[in-house]
Amino acid sequence: MNPPGPHEEEPVPVGRPTDLGYAKLMPDIDRDGGWLLTLDGTPQSYVDLGDPTHLEFEYTRRIGHLVDALAPAGRPVDVLHLGGGALTLPRYLAATRPGSRQRVAEVDGPLLAFVEEHLPWQGPGADITTTVGDARAALAAVPAGSLDLVVADVFHGSRTPAHLTSVEFLRLAAAALRPGGCYAANLADGPPLAFARAQAATVRAVFPQACLIAEAPVLRGRRYGNILLAGSTGPLPVADLSRRLAADIFPARLTEGADLAAFTGRTAAVTDAAATDSPPPPDGAFSVG
Repeated sequence: MNPPGPHEEEPVPVGRPTDLGYAKLMPDIDRDGGWLLTLDGTPQSYVDLGDPTHLEFEYTRRIGHLVDALAPAGRPVDVLHLGGGALTLPRYLAATRPGSRQRVAEVDGPLLAFVEEHLPWQGPGADITTTVGDARAALAAVPAGSLDLVVADVFHGSRTPAHLTSVEFLRLAAAALRPGGCYAANLADGPPLAFARAQAATVRAVFPQACLIAEAPVLRGRRYGNILLAGSTGPLPVADLSRRLAADIFPARLTEGADLAAFTGRTAAVTDAAATDSPPPPDGAFSVG
């Protein structure tokens, strides 16, 4: 980081209680404009105000790779983001696909206000609307066939809420998408991957095309980590996406077709009646000081 000029102040951490915990924004001392958002010590988002195309977290890069592979470069997309954080992906799409119409649904209103105060997101090419409310309710209110992409990235206390994991929830997402549209969910699981298998079965029960993306040690059940699940009514760009994932600084593996069916096995799809929150992470899995 360059030293501050004569009239500039060194960025300092700021914090504030929100509905879901204590939010903190910490400047990256190694990258000008970089900020880390944590909630109760768990990293939630990383934003580079000077370069919104910089995706620091591995899972956000994988979602970025997915969107980059889904549509030609620069083409605007209509997106609903379930879960806001610091709006990393909406900023990325506004920069790489100007004119995209994006709505963000975040249940924690004070968190949104905190982020907007310190890391405002509106700028050239940005058409980002934020609403405060439950993710499933926001999805249910979307007009049928109006979206190209639904991104679910919702964690309450490091766990995905049960009502966002069921067949009934995914049917709402499928109804909101245009033909060939895509649903993508960032989840987390560890050995024995029971939650991931159940979520893969649920996506496969709703969408004719599906894939799972994770680092090999996570997929093999050796450690806890993020898992990206995607479903679509049309073909997924698995070849292009696989190349992008393999070339990433943190390579990931894409599983689809027969391999995904084998991973799922006889695991049943999740319904509202049987849905549970995702498993808690091991102590210290994501926390920062």
